Amino acid sequence: MPTALLDLILPPRCAGCDAPGALVCPRCTAELHGEPACRMPTPSPPGLPECWSATGYAGAARRTIIAYKERGRTALARPLAGALALTAAAAAGGRPVTLVPVPSARSAVRRRGHDPVTRLTELAAGCLRAAGWPATVARVLAQRRGVADQAGLNSLQRAANLALAFEVAAGRKGPAVSSWGGAGPVVLVDDIITTGSTLAEAARALREAGVTVPLAVTLAATRRKGESSSP
Repeated sequence: MPTALLDLILPPRCAGCDAPGALVCPRCTAELHGEPACRMPTPSPPGLPECWSATGYAGAARRTIIAYKERGRTALARPLAGALALTAAAAAGGRPVTLVPVPSARSAVRRRGHDPVTRLTELAAGCLRAAGWPATVARVLAQRRGVADQAGLNSLQRAANLALAFEVAAGRKGPAVSSWGGAGPVVLVDDIITTGSTLAEAARALREAGVTVPLAVTLAATRRKGESSSP
């Protein structure tokens, strides 16, 4: 039976700590929301926008993200989107936002049965609008070619794997970009930032279409070796 269906018919257990009673318990929700802040990878690839994340990719946050992306617990999209919305609000500093999701690889979408980042982006925009914050979603990025799984690749390998991997979808280029840019900043959205290669490549594709991309937001930032565990 699919995990998403089990979440509907069985008493929920926290994805972060396995405690009964909620999809994400209050303690793990607090850990997931963390402290939205600018967390840039070191070194950062050229062209990387200013990157904000809700928390570090560890503990309850890591377990919850994996459960959502890889274990079919799609009901976790709403609590995760709440953390993403808070991060976008902190990054934008009161301005309206246009959120642009980074598309998943086609093979990953087939394996998972959904595009997790696009779903989170749409829900996060809904959270912002419900709070009175102007937010739109522009699904304008597309994959130009296939890419390999990024797991296990170092920063140079990730950059090579993603080089020229994205483009602005046909029909969204040229004068059309002015119709979805909005009054505030364009904000790239992904789930995790590790080396920054994915977000840098996505930003390049948008800049080539004439779109300025000052910000990116993610749920979590992977800590590099030797980095402090503090936010």
